[in-house]
Amino acid sequence: MSGAVAALPVLYADDTLAVVSKPAGLMVHDSALARGETDFAADRLREQFGKPIFLVHRLDRATSGCLLLAFDRETASALGKILMSGEVAKDYWAVCRGWPAEQRFVVDHPLDGGPGKPLKKPAQTAFEVLATCELSVPSAGFETSRYALLQASPLTGRFRQIRRHLKHLSHHLIGDSSHGDGRHNRNFRMLGIHRMLLHARRLAFVPAHRRAPRRGRAGRCRIRQGAGAVRQTL
Repeated sequence: MSGAVAALPVLYADDTLAVVSKPAGLMVHDSALARGETDFAADRLREQFGKPIFLVHRLDRATSGCLLLAFDRETASALGKILMSGEVAKDYWAVCRGWPAEQRFVVDHPLDGGPGKPLKKPAQTAFEVLATCELSVPSAGFETSRYALLQASPLTGRFRQIRRHLKHLSHHLIGDSSHGDGRHNRNFRMLGIHRMLLHARRLAFVPAHRRAPRRGRAGRCRIRQGAGAVRQTL
């Protein structure tokens, strides 16, 4: 690539599609929310691969991890259908406030489509508690603060689904300025962690024209710093 803009790590690539690791803070594409931003993942990837790219799905600006793209419209359309049908397994790492009561559980709570889209649709997310910790930081009348490292697997694809489901549980995502808890976000900023602790760790699917499953994993990321307070080794 030209200039000082860094290439995105490639987790998987063939002649029709690729999975790359998007860093937190990088917008996927230009939009009304860009507010003067000029650096976008889509532009980087066109230059990086030297050909047109078609984004198959989106990640929030503050979310890091696996981003799926295609190199032609036909593949993009086919992958979009696979995503819509729920045939793509997606796993995220998330750090939340509090300790969930169950080790494994599913949140089944309808969500609207975001601003201007009030119609609520079914939304389900499977969660697994991977680790917990208790920090010596006072919070809401308690002498300590509890946090958990979760694996979140959305079973549907609603707007900010994981973030909003965690808010629904009152286990707010750390670093989430829209749906989180400001007191706990401040606790982590005091630890030097200023990002939202949500990372798209894995995508797995079988393309229609192939028998072998394709997987992309983005395991190394800044979320490890936040998770380090929760789990010693990942």
